[in-house]
Amino acid sequence: MIKKDVLQVAVLGAGTVGTGVYKVIDGLQEDMEHRIGCGLVISKILVRDASKEREGVDASLLTDQWSEIINDADIDIVVEVMGGIEPAKTYIIEALTAGKSVVTANKDLMAEHGRQLLDLAEEHHCDLMFEASVAGGIPILRPLKHCLAGNHMSEIIGIVNGTTNFILSKMTEEGCGFEETLKLAQDLGYAESDPTADVEGLDAARKMAIMASIAFHSRVTFGDVYTEGITKITEKDIAYAKEMDRVIKLLGVAKNTEEGIEVKVHPMLIDHNHPLASVNDSFNAVFVRGDAVGDVMFYGRGAGELPTASAVVGDILETARHIKNECTGETGCTCYKNIPIKPSLESESKYFVRLQVEDRAGTLAGISSVFGNNAVSIERLAQKNSKDNIAEIVVITHKVKEKDITNSLTILKTMPLVKSIDSVIRVY
Repeated sequence: MIKKDVLQVAVLGAGTVGTGVYKVIDGLQEDMEHRIGCGLVISKILVRDASKEREGVDASLLTDQWSEIINDADIDIVVEVMGGIEPAKTYIIEALTAGKSVVTANKDLMAEHGRQLLDLAEEHHCDLMFEASVAGGIPILRPLKHCLAGNHMSEIIGIVNGTTNFILSKMTEEGCGFEETLKLAQDLGYAESDPTADVEGLDAARKMAIMASIAFHSRVTFGDVYTEGITKITEKDIAYAKEMDRVIKLLGVAKNTEEGIEVKVHPMLIDHNHPLASVNDSFNAVFVRGDAVGDVMFYGRGAGELPTASAVVGDILETARHIKNECTGETGCTCYKNIPIKPSLESESKYFVRLQVEDRAGTLAGISSVFGNNAVSIERLAQKNSKDNIAEIVVITHKVKEKDITNSLTILKTMPLVKSIDSVIRVY
């Protein structure tokens, strides 16, 4: 065991999460000896402008020079909470190469370059921990790696983006439109001024790539995830969902099938009795299915200063214990399989389709014929209303392949009797 009285930590970034990490570690000082067997302090905080005052943070710890951290042999753990690919990737590579263990909350980096960084950590016998990269304060990656290691995982379903869940929750509860609710989310600080990564599903897709890689022991990258956002969801779609005792959520869905790994992020109608249906506002939840454990759900705050800092500090303390016991680098990349990625067009789902069509004899028959000729079985087809000789038609399909529904919709768009296809939403 390493006989070191105090372990030193450098934090890269003093934004929301970095400040939260500083506060949590500061609040644990009296318990640190009991929790890890020695003291632990933050000795450096890397920022862009070291002269800028940061409330609640000791200014003497601030530096704008990476060299002061990478060249300091006394720093044991580097905590990266800057975000983005560069310079975070370079800093992590240099830290691992120098024998310093790393804790990161960087989902972008781990979803794109996780294997490279994990292999490097293993090569240099360092820890690379990244619990906070998915679902903020909700513990999910360590349970998948350790607590549920006795399972063959078959499915992960998650609400893993608080911004979109807040928007859809408000649209459902108050009948507001997307743009109005997005503005509210921005005013309350749930959404960035540029909300693209959230509302287009990109943030959730990165998280699903990370979880699928761990759960199925095969590398899944961000580019492997089929992604749709929520920008096309309307008040009318929300109302129809309610009519069917369902709610619309932006879900990440990962399945380990006989044909390969299927990973998607898109809006879905789910039954109001499903556990994920009651996850509202900015909360996140991840629902996993294993052959031994059955169904398990993890629920909590998916973002924010202290919830995310909770996950980061948990990784820091775990790494500190490993350093003390000289067992860093033992949990490296768990992707020992090479399972193919299933093409999205081969995936299967039920679909909700809303169309505007000519209100005349033969229209329903024509639409049904197109679906039938393309192997799309209809569970329900109904005319909802009519105005100025234009009728709104709602179709619910049985479970069909995506390529078949895509072919059907392509043909329908060319038919004069179809004026528009307003919504195409999967049904869980």
